Order: sequence, then structure tokens, then C-alpha cells
Amino acid sequence: MKLIIAYIKPEKLNDVKQELFKAEIFKMSVTNALGCGQQKGYRESYRGAVSEVNLLKKVRLEIAVNAEFVDSTVDAIIRGAHTGSIGDGKIFVLDLGNCIRIRTRENGTSAIG
Repeated sequence: MKLIIAYIKPEKLNDVKQELFKAEIFKMSVTNALGCGQQKGYRESYRGAVSEVNLLKKVRLEIAVNAEFVDSTVDAIIRGAHTGSIGDGKIFVLDLGNCIRIRTRENGTSAIG
């Protein structure tokens, strides 16, 4: 079992979701996030005052999958999020110790689905 965490550009969320659905990955959690990396932010001027914005809007996807779905999930995220420019995002693949479905109390790989 693995937990895949991806940070992507907000405007690429629909593309990533479509690619995940094509790969038959339907379960995910999506949250808004702020972050910075190589982009280092940008300068913004409002009423003559210049401020530096170094936390950019990102979307965080969390997807728990069984081992046989890791590669297809990562490939789908890359296909949907890739633009070739700085800021496309990052994908982290972590070991998942256990998963418990609350409704049925199933444990492990059967709880992920």
C-alpha cells in the first residue's frame, strides 16, 4: 500500500482528474495549498506599494493505492499536470502502514478498494 501525494498547479486539476479517471483511479482527496519552490514567487504592485508574493497557490492530491496501481497513478498525474515549465509540481510516494475503512472495519489492501 502506498500514499501518493502530489502538488500541482490549480489550473491543471481537471486535466489530472481526467487522466486519473482514464487510469481507473477514482478515489482521491483534494485540498488547496500554498507553497514555493524554484519559482521563488513574484512581485505584485497594489496602489503603488510593491510586495513580494513567495507563496503560490497549489493543489494537493492525496491518493491511497495498492502496490499494483502506483505506476499507473503516477503516470496519470504526470500526463495531466505536465506543462514543461517551472512549477509543474512534485509527486511523493510514501509507504502506507495500514488503512482502515470505518464503515466495515476492513484493514489493509481491501480497505483501500
